Amino acid sequence: MARIPAITREAVPEELRAVFDEVASEPNGVGTGPMSVLKHSPELARRARPLFNYVRNESTVPRKLRELAMLLTARAMDCPYIWNAHVGLGREAGLSDTLLNALRDRQTLPAVPTEEEAIIDYATELFQSRRVAPQTFQAVLELLGSQGLVELTALLGFYTMLAFNANAVELALPENLAEPPLPVEAAGRAAV
Repeated sequence: MARIPAITREAVPEELRAVFDEVASEPNGVGTGPMSVLKHSPELARRARPLFNYVRNESTVPRKLRELAMLLTARAMDCPYIWNAHVGLGREAGLSDTLLNALRDRQTLPAVPTEEEAIIDYATELFQSRRVAPQTFQAVLELLGSQGLVELTALLGFYTMLAFNANAVELALPENLAEPPLPVEAAGRAAV
């Protein structure tokens, strides 16, 4: 982390060390990714961890579509860390190189299977307008059912929160990148 150091047990207030120890004992411990940033607030990290595990690994949304949603979030949020962590997993899950390269480079997207198109449209509309058109909503509802639609939406929101944290602290990418880095726009103040 460029802007704040990785959290250590010694840096945590005494009254929160038991919570820190609980979080640190979980798989990935303190870690190095966006969840590691949350550990600066051990109680927040403790509460966020079950939701993270569910939306990332256990959701009823099929794995390929979860990975696509995470990558769409990384692209929308200009988050190199999340992009780097998930682009290989997206390829392994069955997303095409052509799609991933076009997403990375903000190019026109290729034709994709209907289920991928539904996720792309849904996420894109939410990120661009904070709303979803009726036909877009219906396509995801028919694809995933109401439970899956809610879980997809929660995944997009949760990964947006992780991207905010990763970007705010300028979370460093690993040194040995297997993929081209995500091109991002320069930081600056935008009108709210």
